[in-house]
Amino acid sequence: MTRLTIRIDFDDGTALGPGKVRLLEQVAETGSIRKAAAGMKMSYRRAWLLLKALDDMFGRPLATTATGGKEGGGARLTPLGRVVVARYRMIERTASAIAKRDLKFLINALSFKEKRRTAAAKRSRNRKGKPA
Repeated sequence: MTRLTIRIDFDDGTALGPGKVRLLEQVAETGSIRKAAAGMKMSYRRAWLLLKALDDMFGRPLATTATGGKEGGGARLTPLGRVVVARYRMIERTASAIAKRDLKFLINALSFKEKRRTAAAKRSRNRKGKPA
């Protein structure tokens, strides 16, 4: 399935893209950094470092953690974390809607290449089968 992927490069050199946003979504869904990391096939350390980078990028936490206790600990998104995810996904949907016609053109252009390759293969098979 063809899709448009958005990466936002900020003036300060930081970036927000589909990987970091998906990590935030996984934390929200699983309630755990460890489970979010496993779901994305990355190490806990890598996930933790990405979350730390997001905290540094926005100047405050996008996810919080709690150890043990009455509710068993875990991780959850802060209100800012939820808004960042929602706004990023809105930007993605808006860009996809705007680019729909152009994406369709590109998909058709790729299909044209495949049709040419298939036609060339058929011609080649036909020539091999004919006596000289």
